[in-house]
Amino acid sequence: MDQFKFGLEAEYCLANSESFKPLWYKDITFKQLDDLFTQIKIDDLPSLKGLSAELPHQKIMPFIVEGYGLPNQDNVIIDALPKGVEIRTPVCDSIDETISVFETLYTRMKSSLLTTKVTPVSLSHHPTEIKFSGPQNKRRHDYWIWAMEVMTTYGPDINVSFSNEITEKLFADIDDLEAKVNYYSPAIALPTLNSPFYNGKLWLHKGQQGKSYRTFKRSIVAPAIELHPDENFRIEFKVCEMSDSSADFYAYFLLVMTLFLNEELTGRASKQERIYDLGQISYLGFKDEDTALKLKDLLKLSEKTLSKYNLNLNYLSIIEERLRKKSTPADKLIQFFLENGQSIEKVMQNLSHLHTLEGKII
Repeated sequence: MDQFKFGLEAEYCLANSESFKPLWYKDITFKQLDDLFTQIKIDDLPSLKGLSAELPHQKIMPFIVEGYGLPNQDNVIIDALPKGVEIRTPVCDSIDETISVFETLYTRMKSSLLTTKVTPVSLSHHPTEIKFSGPQNKRRHDYWIWAMEVMTTYGPDINVSFSNEITEKLFADIDDLEAKVNYYSPAIALPTLNSPFYNGKLWLHKGQQGKSYRTFKRSIVAPAIELHPDENFRIEFKVCEMSDSSADFYAYFLLVMTLFLNEELTGRASKQERIYDLGQISYLGFKDEDTALKLKDLLKLSEKTLSKYNLNLNYLSIIEERLRKKSTPADKLIQFFLENGQSIEKVMQNLSHLHTLEGKII
């Protein structure tokens, strides 16, 4: 498995661990969370090489207080308004190692947060807050707008990098690579959709029950991938949504690897087409038959593409079942919400655990 390196970044919304009221920057400070994180044991984990300290953090950690950076007069970030928290694994040699380290980090982070009656929640858009405005904290206007937009969104970044031989092929034509990503990334996002709430209620769009306000909101301004040539050409895939299941993350890694490794995927699209397709699936879900067909094509090629790399492909069955049933995680959340008194707090409680690969509930 030396041909690959993996990493997972997972952002969490926060809730009170007793009432399960959703929390935001109005309820908790950067310092409170940062002080907790700096005390968490990490010396028995893989090297943090490749991770950096993100201001206003002063210590390199696998935990980040995610939020809106507040700059001083010299435009240096000295504080932050928290939207939530993030786990970022060190660089790992396999998907299994990545998930194992992630589960360890989750357990320690959750235990630490619970000491202050706070719990992490796997939801991709804040269920009651819809808009944030803050003082300009970026020199570029578009970066500033983006920083404000993401104050209510949460998601995982699926990080992969490849051997020099594979990387040279992938990056030989970056325009073509991005066109390929534009075409297939909405299909990978489709079975992950997980944020059907807006302002404390179910999100409706064009008279239909929406599946993901996060994807709807992000599709216009957010990139599908970020490329990091200075970090062994790490590719950061960004369109998936949060999950309370490690098995889901495993499956998302497999789909992303299929996208980059398979040379028979001939579809290509522009950025504008990707934005349109993401907007469509955000409220249509599997009713968007064209995108569902693209997902079917990806799944057909996954086993052929990945079997030679000794990867555990069993987790693809999760995606295959969602495609067969035409059901996203959001559909289950909608049903749960309606069956439980339309209570956001009960939704938060339901998503405040992690289902591990071994079937444990943390």
